[in-house]
Amino acid sequence: MSEHHDEHCCGHQHNHAPHKSKYEEALSKYELNISDDAVREAVKKIIAEKVHENDTPEVKKFMMGSIELTTLKTTDSEESVLAFTERVNKFDEAYPALPHVATICVYPCFANIVSSSLEVDGVEIACVSGSFPSSQALLEVKVAETALAIKDGATEIDIVMPVGKFLSGDYEGVADEISELKQVCGEKKMKVILETGCLKTASNIKKASIIAMYAGADYIKTSTGKLEPAATPEAAYVMCHAIKEYYEETGIQIGFKPAGGINSVMDALIYYTIVKEVLGEKWLTNQWLRFGTSRLANMLLSEIIGEETKFF
Repeated sequence: MSEHHDEHCCGHQHNHAPHKSKYEEALSKYELNISDDAVREAVKKIIAEKVHENDTPEVKKFMMGSIELTTLKTTDSEESVLAFTERVNKFDEAYPALPHVATICVYPCFANIVSSSLEVDGVEIACVSGSFPSSQALLEVKVAETALAIKDGATEIDIVMPVGKFLSGDYEGVADEISELKQVCGEKKMKVILETGCLKTASNIKKASIIAMYAGADYIKTSTGKLEPAATPEAAYVMCHAIKEYYEETGIQIGFKPAGGINSVMDALIYYTIVKEVLGEKWLTNQWLRFGTSRLANMLLSEIIGEETKFF
C-alpha cells in the first residue's frame, strides 16, 4: 500500500504529505509498540493474583450461559447436528435452574436444521462463514455464503479475517473485506476471528483487533480452533486492551470471544478473569463475553452439579 502511495506522490509534483488511509489514521491513535514480555508478565500476575477469587459456583454458572456450543467437524451431518440441537432443547428441561448456552455454532449448511429444531428462546444461531477456517476464497463467494447462512436462520456470523492480506500489510484490503461482510450481516452480529496464533506478536494482534473493530466487527474472536496455537491468555489480554481503548476512543462497545484450546474450567476462568480485570463488569454478560468451545459445557456442568456428567 505504501508503495502505491509513494508512486502517487512522485508521479505528481504536489507538496502535500502522502494520503493516509482511514485505517492507518485509526491505527495512529493507538499504542502499538507493545512488548511481548510485558504482556506475558502482566498475564502471569493476573493469573497468580486474581483467578482464584473467581473460582466460584456463580462464575461457573455465568460461564455456562456464555458458551457457544460448537460443532465444526468434517463428519457433521444433518442427523448429528439435529441431535446436537436436541441436547440444548433437553438441557433447558433437565436443568431449569441453570442458564442455557448462549449460542449453537455450526457450518452454514446446517443453519436451517438448527433454526427449525431449536426450541429454546434466547439461544443464538451462529454460522462460521466466508470460507472458514482459511478465509481463502473470492469475496463474492464469502458474500454469498454469508447471505445464505442468514437466509437460513443464522442470527450471528463468525468470519475469519484475511490473515494473509494482513501479514502482507494490506490493511485496507483486510478492512474492506470485513466491512463488506458486515454490510451483508446488517443488524445481525458479526464476529471477526483474528487467528492470533498466525499473528505471532502482541503488536500484530493489537493492530488486527483495531482494524477489525473499525471495519465493523461486533465481536473480536481469538481463533478458529483449527490451528495451533489457538486462544492464549496473552492474545486475550492484548485484544481486551484493544477493545477497552476502542471503547474509550469511540464509545462503541465490542464483544470478546476466546475460542480454541479452552480445555478446562481453569482455562475458562483465566479468560473470564482477564476480561474482568481489563474491561470490567460491563463486559461480564453473555452478550459481551462468549466462549467458543463444546468441551467446556460438560466440565462446567460436572463442577456445578458436583458429579461427572456427559450431558452434551
